[in-house]
Amino acid sequence: MVVFPPCKINLGLHILSKREDGYHNLETCFYPIPWTDILEIVRSDKFEFSFSGLLIPRNSEGNLCIRAYQLLKKEFEISAVKIHLHKIIPMGAGLGGGSSNAAYTLRLLNQIFELNISTHKLKELAAHLGSDCAFFIQDQPMIGSGRGEVLSPAAISLKGFFLVLVKPQVHVSTAEAYAGINLGQHSISISTILSQPIDQWKEKLSNDFEKSIFKKFPVIEQVKEKMYQMGATYVSMSGSGASVFAIFNKPVDYKNEFLGMDYWSGELK
Repeated sequence: MVVFPPCKINLGLHILSKREDGYHNLETCFYPIPWTDILEIVRSDKFEFSFSGLLIPRNSEGNLCIRAYQLLKKEFEISAVKIHLHKIIPMGAGLGGGSSNAAYTLRLLNQIFELNISTHKLKELAAHLGSDCAFFIQDQPMIGSGRGEVLSPAAISLKGFFLVLVKPQVHVSTAEAYAGINLGQHSISISTILSQPIDQWKEKLSNDFEKSIFKKFPVIEQVKEKMYQMGATYVSMSGSGASVFAIFNKPVDYKNEFLGMDYWSGELK
């Protein structure tokens, strides 16, 4: 069976406090974007994992697809499978591609082995694999809190808008992103800001990672500034970077502006 794990963007990202377990409490809106990888899983006599496209870790510790299979096998004693991942979504981009692969592995295994695992249980399992993995269990915008694993539906739609995603050729690790932040004070919730017209987001909807990441990787800030110059209604870095997304009212000719970078564009449905 074949599925197409998507990526996500973050509409706002507030880092609220440091937790006793070493993680941070945050608030964000996860929004699914149809820039996808390709994941195939079939039953087999022995477990195999292969990949094509972008280079990814093969070992179980670094590969979330393998870890997702091992997690489900431990709890449900499923048989062996062959997994093939064609990797398209860039890594170190703040797009959650690895988390999406893990969540879709759980979803597909649930379907293949007819385990009838509830959505709630799948989210619990996904949360063991990464803070934003649980988001990818359902295909809809979500407000994320806690580490990002506490989810509630978000009343937001970008249908009809044109999105441009650009990733410069730099890699931002989550660890270095968190190392540079200053905990911010936010008087207005992201949900409240998103209920306002999109042309008001520029001054209100912020990503707390941008300040420190822009200092370390100026090219990311340059991409953001260029997108506003091109007429975007709203532009932000996604997650902990390095990708930047821009929301336009209509299609734009942008590829010559970002030569040598990874990019995706499309009208949102």
